[in-house]
Amino acid sequence: MVKVGIVGGTGYTGVELLRLLASHEQASVAVITSRAETGRRVDDLFPNLRGLYDLSYTTPDREQLATCDIVFFATPHNVAMHMVPDMLSAGCRVIDLSADYRLRDARLWSSWYGESHASDELLTEAVYGLPELNREQIADARLVACPGCYPTSIILGFMPLLASGLVDPQHLIASSASGVSGAGRIAKVDNLLSEVSDSFKPYGVSGHRHLPEIEQGLSDVAGTPVVVTFVPHLLPMVRGIHSTLFARFGSSSPAQNLQALYEHFFEEAPFVDVLPPGTLPQTRAVRGANRCQLAIAVPQGRDTVVVMAAIDNLVKGASGQAIQVMNIMLGLDESVGLGQVGLLP
Repeated sequence: MVKVGIVGGTGYTGVELLRLLASHEQASVAVITSRAETGRRVDDLFPNLRGLYDLSYTTPDREQLATCDIVFFATPHNVAMHMVPDMLSAGCRVIDLSADYRLRDARLWSSWYGESHASDELLTEAVYGLPELNREQIADARLVACPGCYPTSIILGFMPLLASGLVDPQHLIASSASGVSGAGRIAKVDNLLSEVSDSFKPYGVSGHRHLPEIEQGLSDVAGTPVVVTFVPHLLPMVRGIHSTLFARFGSSSPAQNLQALYEHFFEEAPFVDVLPPGTLPQTRAVRGANRCQLAIAVPQGRDTVVVMAAIDNLVKGASGQAIQVMNIMLGLDESVGLGQVGLLP
């Protein structure tokens, strides 16, 4: 049985890790930490986990965490980068759900996060944890940076087009909308029910921290620098991301069957579902499941292709993907513990 530690187990990604790992046949959570909730039982804070865990939160202790085979960091940025070097030195393998190791360029990271990186020597070692992009590198990694939720939907949506060289990489547009859980489990006026209900609004239009991650990932796919205009929006719901992606064909509209292109590209990806023509993705169809649903269209047969992607931001966009990564790192079938079906209605 693989021994798992979770640093930061009181946020939405932390409790989602606990929910999903409860049904994992080959992993057991041995340590879960929280400075604010030290001594409190996990099932006291999250009653949905009653009967599944006999654990209490502890203060993060490097020696205790070092007894684990895998350590997840389900923390805000600026936490993992101070602790990960010690975990790696102790022989642990680390999966970081925060933004601390997603960008390879330390100066770029600092420009977006407003501080110096505490362990920038690890940025080039960290493997970007999108299985559909880096499965082989993940298998041998000591440190994996789990992708952000918006980047997951956007990179998966654009991947086949860029990998095939069919679209102009300098003029990509992503219009994405997320449920409020994407902002984390924090008290903030903008996230109150009375503020988000019956409303739909953009934010971060002038620059969102996921943008450099999106462009870095897509540039890796394209083999050339990629430029993305990214506009995120807030939806009046708890879970889910829907991204509508726009790209112009490089020359004339290709004769290639885009539906067949996508189906072939993802045929070995168990958690990417390319929908049949005429069927469009919905966030409710993937809620609670580690799945990305994709659809492709060329409206009016013109020069612009539209890709639509839907994921659960807390599952395929965070904790489910992190467990998928763990399975690959351990040489397990990547689907172990991730058989949950989307919740309908």
